[in-house]
Amino acid sequence: MLTVTFWGVRGSTPCPCEANRRYGGNTSCVALESPGADPVVLDMGTGLRYWGETQPHDGTFVAHALVTHLHFDHVQGLPFLAPADRPGARLDIYGPSQESGESLSDAFEGFIRPPYFPVRWSDLRGDYRFHEVFDTDLVVGDAKVAVRPVPHVGRTNGYRVYLGGATVAYASDHQMPCDGSRDIPTGVLELSDGADLLIHDAQYTPEEFEEKGHWGHCTLGYAVHVAVESGAKRLALFHHDPNHSDDMVDRMLEQARSLVPSDSHLEVFAAAEGMTITLADPLPDPYAP
Repeated sequence: MLTVTFWGVRGSTPCPCEANRRYGGNTSCVALESPGADPVVLDMGTGLRYWGETQPHDGTFVAHALVTHLHFDHVQGLPFLAPADRPGARLDIYGPSQESGESLSDAFEGFIRPPYFPVRWSDLRGDYRFHEVFDTDLVVGDAKVAVRPVPHVGRTNGYRVYLGGATVAYASDHQMPCDGSRDIPTGVLELSDGADLLIHDAQYTPEEFEEKGHWGHCTLGYAVHVAVESGAKRLALFHHDPNHSDDMVDRMLEQARSLVPSDSHLEVFAAAEGMTITLADPLPDPYAP
């Protein structure tokens, strides 16, 4: 059994307000938890702090974070993860190597330090271990993980996680083609192939994409296209634009559902902060020989 909980679903910047109370205003963070297994979190946006409140604060905390890229809305929660800031606690952080040659740990040291932050990440009391991963397959705690490149602004990972008998694919930030084509990168198809749940960037309407097409994201229609073409069972519209109210997300969800072909069994929903989904059906291990 695998439990998926959305702790932050917003893109670009935190934006909590009355207009988005139902879907939430915290930035990207999704927790994957299975009984007896180390938890895995997808991205460390501001939602990470709230997930941390559900974890032990006594130094026994052990978890793994799969970071897609280092834009602030995906990493700014790290210094506020209270259970990791304890002697004896451990957090393994996986993310893409940097095109500049800078190490992952040096990149975090670069923005979690004065004058941008009161302390350095190295002053935190837990055991933080950084792992640079890109276009590979690996074992992370109790999970089997595929890592593939996803087009965005700067080097970006997408992840496919097999844990608790279920598969979750995660492509939080995905630059769709700007030339009007419907091509899908091979890596994205590999991640999404037959997934029980695909969590995918759906930040823009078609009209917004005309203005912001080079900003690194995609339309809700392209998200549906990826899910249908890859045979995913469920699609979570994710990385909601900070300017989109609850009512706007409702309308985008309705439109996305209307784009699902009549012969498809794809289920589409809009990710909301605090939403929990249990993927309970026992499935064969796709990585077994």
